[in-house]
Amino acid sequence: MTSHRSNAPNQLADGARSTIVRLAAALITTLAFVVFEAFAGIYANSLALLTDAAHNLTDVAALALSWYALRISARPASPSKTYGYHRAGILAALVNSSTLGIIALGVIYQAYRRIIAPVAVEENVLIGVAAIAFLVNVGTAWLVRPGGRRDLNLRSAFVHLAGDALSTVGAVVAGVAIKVTGREILDPIVSILIAGLILWNAWVILRETVEILLEGAPRGLDVQALAKDILQTKGVLGIHDLHVWSIAADRRAISAHILIEDALLSRTGELLHCLNELLFHDYGIVHSTLQLECEACQPSDLYCDLTDPEANHQQAFHAGSPDSTRPASG
Repeated sequence: MTSHRSNAPNQLADGARSTIVRLAAALITTLAFVVFEAFAGIYANSLALLTDAAHNLTDVAALALSWYALRISARPASPSKTYGYHRAGILAALVNSSTLGIIALGVIYQAYRRIIAPVAVEENVLIGVAAIAFLVNVGTAWLVRPGGRRDLNLRSAFVHLAGDALSTVGAVVAGVAIKVTGREILDPIVSILIAGLILWNAWVILRETVEILLEGAPRGLDVQALAKDILQTKGVLGIHDLHVWSIAADRRAISAHILIEDALLSRTGELLHCLNELLFHDYGIVHSTLQLECEACQPSDLYCDLTDPEANHQQAFHAGSPDSTRPASG
């Protein structure tokens, strides 16, 4: 039997409209500034400014992709996409984080070349443009920030912009340091620090998107504790074939076989209600598919092995002894 919180899609659709407008505003603002910063970087001969312009250009692509993914994810489920298009945002986050990593590695290489052969930098232009960039990045990050905690797509776009805001602070510091010391080598050094920050943020987002695409257990969710809580529900005797995954960063799902006492189907509604309330309020699971059974399956492992249906090596949970193990049945 399946349970789904029907109000979640409506809330997403209501918030999506304003988010799409904010993304569009951030996209236009960032694109205009990229053109300005690129010309300034060429004029000042500053790798730090050109690095930030390149990063801002990836922000333009990231914002455009996030905007498109948000529009796609609002589409309803269909016969060919029975879960809807919620994973569009995950794919956008995957592309965004991958491009961030590639750009960061390219910047590190160019910075290395400039460390070997430093070039003169117009520090006044570097300071002025970087200061303007900071204001632009802070403003666009503020536009994208709402919803970033729940939506990995928006979070990846926000990380792009917030990382830029921090990197422009570094560019200002580099410009001031060059003006005071006259050491142009500080420009590529700051670029390496900026690239390192970009690379780290890209890795964090990339790791989470891959976990979701591989349908791993949601971050912060203790599957062992969840199984024990289900077993402690009155009327539950056992649980097996348990799967918990994320459809999207803010949409958790579960499927499981629940062994219960022999009872009429009409009397199982209250038990299902209790289980669904437990899953939603304690674990944030919005979509549950629970198969009720009156006879134990053989074997009854907690996690089913889809690689080899006859190989059962995982731990089984049974009421009264959730930590006990039992040998696999042939």
